[in-house]
Amino acid sequence: MTGAISRAARAKLNLFLRVFAPDATGYHGLETLFVRTQLADTLTARRTTGTGIELEVVGPELGPPEENLVWRAAESVLASLRTRFGVALSLEKKIPVGAGLGGGSADAAAALLLVNQLAENAVPQAELFHMAARLGADVPFCLSEVPLALGWGRGERIMRLPPLPEAPVLLVSPTRAVSTVEAYRWLDEARIHPVSRGAVVLSPDTLTSWSDVARMAGNDFESVVFARRPEIRDAFEALARTGPLLCRMTGSGSTVFAVYRSRRECEDARDMLGRKLGSILLTTTST
Repeated sequence: MTGAISRAARAKLNLFLRVFAPDATGYHGLETLFVRTQLADTLTARRTTGTGIELEVVGPELGPPEENLVWRAAESVLASLRTRFGVALSLEKKIPVGAGLGGGSADAAAALLLVNQLAENAVPQAELFHMAARLGADVPFCLSEVPLALGWGRGERIMRLPPLPEAPVLLVSPTRAVSTVEAYRWLDEARIHPVSRGAVVLSPDTLTSWSDVARMAGNDFESVVFARRPEIRDAFEALARTGPLLCRMTGSGSTVFAVYRSRRECEDARDMLGRKLGSILLTTTST
């Protein structure tokens, strides 16, 4: 694409994820620890004549362009400009779709930044974050581009933390995706009585090492997703048997991940698992 600019849209993991009861509007409050990984889609953008948006996707079929978060993010920026222009976007997908890795959110954040760059950064950063929050719960973290952060509320409140040491990660994504809407419904159906929470102290001092994180890691979606998707439970149990520092499901699934002490241990685990559990990717966390 002549005159084009590009940006990596990096996948995220939820090192822990707590989901609270829905509020009066039906939205669930969240408390999560985000970490960024090196696994990334690539988004490229350039200005075009006219005022329309063109979106090309290289990879899996993602449905009508107007429903894609990339298109919606670009439209958000363009609609806020005094003088609108056209944009051509090309998205190369590497992050598994519907896997809890925040690929769509990362793509949307990249679109906000790229289209704003094409507009010579006409939209202030604070307004970009408002746009991100309207697009989805993970988009503000992806837009922040920080390696590690606490997120709460609907995911729009972010506290940056010092990065954890870079670590190799194995991602296993069973072929059948999990619908986020369904996962929330399963969770609500399983919670007949109000959920009681114990005291938790979250501060930078308690989140400085992988062993610290492993002690408080957890994901409220795991029990309900594992009950309905046994292939995800099987992948989780197989990963846990490889001796990682930490093993969890990310987001509402379907991806499960394990963090290892060394790349050699991670590669050995990958070889041990083979291909029967689904797509297996080796990446690292960002610093």
